[in-house]
Amino acid sequence: MPKKKNSSFESSIHVYRAMQRMTQQELADKVGVSRQTIIQLERNRYNPSLLLAHDIADVFEVPIEQIFTFKKIGQDDLNE
Repeated sequence: MPKKKNSSFESSIHVYRAMQRMTQQELADKVGVSRQTIIQLERNRYNPSLLLAHDIADVFEVPIEQIFTFKKIGQDDLNE
């Protein structure tokens, strides 16, 4: 039986990119990953390494916590 998710991870990369009028490719080039990686991050389908999260936060000059949100899912959320 697959393990139930007990946490949620979301990114706001697309918001920060839009504020700086930056393309996915430009961000990918700045942090040394492919555009596909940025797409997957923005769709919350890929969790970045701590180093990649740090590099992305550095590009936007904000703390990691402003771009990436980690949330524990409570028992009430699991039963919905």
